[in-house]
Amino acid sequence: QVQLVESGGGLAPAGGSLRLACTASGMSMTSFSDYAMAWFRQTPGKEREFVSGISRTGGRAYYADSVRDRFTISKDNAKNTVQLQMHSLKPEDTADYYCAAVYRRGHGVPNSNNEYDAWGQGTRVTVSS
Repeated sequence: QVQLVESGGGLAPAGGSLRLACTASGMSMTSFSDYAMAWFRQTPGKEREFVSGISRTGGRAYYADSVRDRFTISKDNAKNTVQLQMHSLKPEDTADYYCAAVYRRGHGVPNSNNEYDAWGQGTRVTVSS
């Protein structure tokens, strides 16, 4: 069972930057390179929404329209980590951010939270106006 631990959340001013990291462990019969990874975010009373995802090899990245050109996702299969670099932060980026993993044979990256097998505990990002 994959375990995911996020780090890097915090407070940033509008226009500022933050970097989130997610470290995976517990993959006894598989490897991190077998998993597509994604970041979701959630605010109170709302559904968890897809922010960005990356294919198992790291070769393909996907973004929600709301964060494209501001956020960058990256995956390091040697270090079992995935990162989300966030620039030009906006108050509407304020949310709890969750790392998620799904075992994939191909290179697709789901954008529905129902398809993910493992989740981190979340890290809070607060952007002040």
